[in-house]
Amino acid sequence: MKKILIVDDEPNIVMSLEYTFKKNNFEVYIARDGQEALDILEKQLPDIIILDVMMPMVDGFATLEQIKKDSRLNHCKVIFLSAKNKQHDIDKGLELGANLYVVKPFSIKKLVEQVQELTQ
Repeated sequence: MKKILIVDDEPNIVMSLEYTFKKNNFEVYIARDGQEALDILEKQLPDIIILDVMMPMVDGFATLEQIKKDSRLNHCKVIFLSAKNKQHDIDKGLELGANLYVVKPFSIKKLVEQVQELTQ
């Protein structure tokens, strides 16, 4: 079973993604901010991380920088899922090492397809 970490501070998004990915046979972990995500990553090694940019405590960009420093997470794919839709934000996310940058609002069906492509 593939493992996914969903990092977002919007409860409705977290609930719908958690439900959808569990239905698609993923083991789902949830973090409400970047620091909580980093704490989870101390113990769990997911195959993929869906990461919001704008969050309290540690934002998505800083979280990804920390993820990239951890060699245990080299196999892990990262998708930014953010309302920040300016080209420079998208470029920054990809330059930091994200595999994909998806802008909110988004299609859950399409996101599931993208996750499945990245985790094959």
